[in-house]
Amino acid sequence: MSSYTDDYLDGNAAAGELSNIFSRDITAANVECAHCGTTEHFAEAHLYTQCPGFVARCPACQQVIFRLVHARDRMLLDMSGMTYLSVDNLDHGRRLESSEPT
Repeated sequence: MSSYTDDYLDGNAAAGELSNIFSRDITAANVECAHCGTTEHFAEAHLYTQCPGFVARCPACQQVIFRLVHARDRMLLDMSGMTYLSVDNLDHGRRLESSEPT
């Protein structure tokens, strides 16, 4: 028996928030390499395109941090080489304004 309660939503509930993240320019996002801990803008990564997609490597240690592959009718995204990806919350002010009572 699980120790978790039943008051959870499935992953579809995150669709709106995820679309806010991935509709932004990810090249400006900060990423931390899971291998060496270097934090840089994604734009600083070394990007290789001689494959059916993209492979990004850490500029410090050259470990793979990101893979994006187009395979038939799917897109596969592997970000396991990153500890995190951090984007500025550009909508923060607008959300606060829209949630204030009128």
